[in-house]
Amino acid sequence: MIFKAVGDGRPYPDHGLVTPKQWAEVPPRQVRLDELVTTKKMLSLDNLLSDDSTFFGDLFAHVVQYQGVMYLEDGLHRAVRAALHQRPILHARVLVLA
Repeated sequence: MIFKAVGDGRPYPDHGLVTPKQWAEVPPRQVRLDELVTTKKMLSLDNLLSDDSTFFGDLFAHVVQYQGVMYLEDGLHRAVRAALHQRPILHARVLVLA
């Protein structure tokens, strides 16, 4: 299995980070794919195959750690791409919520 679990929605409270500039204040780090719970069940194939999918966005995936669980909020296509290349690690900005 690639991920710890596949979820549907965000089970954590709203954190208020919306723009790439706000997320840029969260430092990136490495996370293991098998520790992530997705917040989306569906992945658009055109996002996965796009060469410029991060052109207008953040280079790093966005992860929210809440109650000890790491939720992949944004960057599912990056995570799946990493898995397809047999890389168990993803670089992500991890926001820790109490």
